[in-house]
Amino acid sequence: MAARRGTKRKAADAAHPVILADQTVFDSALAALAVIDPDLVATTVADRPNPALRRRAAGFEGLVGIVVAQQVSTASAAAIFGRLQARLGALDAARVHATSDEDLKLCGLSMPKLKTLRAIAEAQTSGQLDFARLATMDAEVAYAALCALRGIGPWTADVFLLFCLGHADAWPAGDLALQEAAKLVLGLDARPDTKAMSEIGERWRPLRGVAAHCLWAYYSATRKARTTLDAPVPDAETKEAG
Repeated sequence: MAARRGTKRKAADAAHPVILADQTVFDSALAALAVIDPDLVATTVADRPNPALRRRAAGFEGLVGIVVAQQVSTASAAAIFGRLQARLGALDAARVHATSDEDLKLCGLSMPKLKTLRAIAEAQTSGQLDFARLATMDAEVAYAALCALRGIGPWTADVFLLFCLGHADAWPAGDLALQEAAKLVLGLDARPDTKAMSEIGERWRPLRGVAAHCLWAYYSATRKARTTLDAPVPDAETKEAG
């Protein structure tokens, strides 16, 4: 019976997804999360302002930015992305097609990421990847469409769903910073792996992405108080480009 109730709950969540369109919507979703798990919100927000909603461009440029961020520090990703913008001007499929591998590598892209960039450009040009249509898809359908692309794995797909499309229930379980935050907030002995994080996230449906914002904000505040190390990188156990 419990399993049936869980299935019905997931179906209901999918039928009425929350899209984090702006800070007002996020704040309302945070209030709803506080009903689901008051301890999480009390611990991560405490006397600090609500976490700021973080959004990226919802098209080619946004996806490229996430691919660039795979398995590197935040600072390194920003530097590589900046060089891409400077060399290509507008970051779009046409500019990628017109740019040589050598020029792309000079921006700091590894060969796997370069191939992923070209795969995304080709998918958009061929019509396989339609960013406008992607924004109207159910989260699970959009996730599958993204993961069908070369070099796009669960972390990249979930981060795109959360930051570019605003899906409030997207949950990048393989994100190391998220895992470290969960360890701290939940008082775990060890950093949970991707499988454990997937299970942990179930308690926060249908607002797992809002919970992720809370955990990231808490981890960022804790790190600033303790260290200046680069941010952890996404989990490398998936097929993300290296």
